Amino acid sequence: MEQTSNPVITYVKRMPRLMFGYFLYALGIALTVDANLGLAPWDVLHQGLSQTLGITFGTASIGVGIIIVALNVKLGERVGWGTIGNMIFIGVFLDLLFGSGLLPSLESVPLRVIQLFAGMYTIGIASYVYLGCGMGSGPRDGLMVALTKKTGKPVGLIRSGIELCVLAVGYFLGGSIGIGTVLTAIGIGFAVQNVFKLVKFDVKGQKHRFVDEDLAWVRAK
Repeated sequence: MEQTSNPVITYVKRMPRLMFGYFLYALGIALTVDANLGLAPWDVLHQGLSQTLGITFGTASIGVGIIIVALNVKLGERVGWGTIGNMIFIGVFLDLLFGSGLLPSLESVPLRVIQLFAGMYTIGIASYVYLGCGMGSGPRDGLMVALTKKTGKPVGLIRSGIELCVLAVGYFLGGSIGIGTVLTAIGIGFAVQNVFKLVKFDVKGQKHRFVDEDLAWVRAK
């Protein structure tokens, strides 16, 4: 993220890319859900919470995001405005996409498998788009980044481990699973890793600006 004496100017410049990244992330999730081969791990959790608490899928996503942000802070990850935006807007875009009627409804299993993988790689691209804004990791990606830094393990291994843990919790809450769940739990981390390698994006070296820095800037003014 470029340095400027006024962070507001930088944020205004970065906002279109950031919002596009959020939309892409929601689209990737929606594609994996609509493939109807079994929900992805986080979505098993969101569905379980949605059914248990009587809330929308997007609202469940937002609630989980809030909890994960608190965990990330405990792990030493700082919060950016992009983190807060991720927590809110991906859930909003999910509800809009599911209510739009524009998602494909494919009958062919091979085509639905292709759609599932397209969704995973869309999530990988979305992760690069908004993480590259330097405005803070999203809650789930922040957890991925924090554990990658703490353990020194490959990002694909860390991401897949997180997905499997979330899947177990979501299943016990009543979320739906299937072959697509297994494919996503194993494959999404490597889809993200492959996208990062393709665009030569170093998640460990990415510099972010955080809320505490901006508050300090405001106080100084």
